[in-house]
Amino acid sequence: MNKNICVYCSSSEYLDEKFYKVAYEVGEMIAKSGDSLVYGGSTCGCMGRVANGVLENGGKVIGIIPKAIMEKGIANPDASEIIVSNDMNDRKMMMEEKADAFVALPGSFGTMDEIFQVIVTKQLSYHKKAIVFLNVDGYYNPLFEMIENFYKYRFAREFNRELYYIANSPKEVADYLANYTEKEFVFKY
Repeated sequence: MNKNICVYCSSSEYLDEKFYKVAYEVGEMIAKSGDSLVYGGSTCGCMGRVANGVLENGGKVIGIIPKAIMEKGIANPDASEIIVSNDMNDRKMMMEEKADAFVALPGSFGTMDEIFQVIVTKQLSYHKKAIVFLNVDGYYNPLFEMIENFYKYRFAREFNRELYYIANSPKEVADYLANYTEKEFVFKY
């Protein structure tokens, strides 16, 4: 069954080339799996590279872009579909509704906002979808150290580890998504 894979990632044009390369590989992986991309709709940074990876390998790209960003002229003209949202909150909601799984590439404030929102909504049983961090070159290691404090100090319980998966390569992301089975997540106090 084909899926819509939502990829959260950076729109920065100032990154090390390795991040753009991995973004393209993720897009290529999505297309070759017969899946479609749901993403922020921009041509910039890793966003543009992941979309190119999908499009150049025959896949479908659904961009969801806020009106204010659309007006800047950076929406992807090659996307299979562009949906314009009222604002960032609407965009996040639309992306979550359209997606069957979520992948966070390295990013900053926006990426963190998006991926943590889908973790929390999964924790509260609003969905059962796969959530994956792609830890390129150890980028997310400091974040995972902070998350370990959640468990250490009991702000989060151990079973919350099942909410997300940490992958170190696009192949590991693909394997996890291909074998993922939805299960009921019961929030325990």
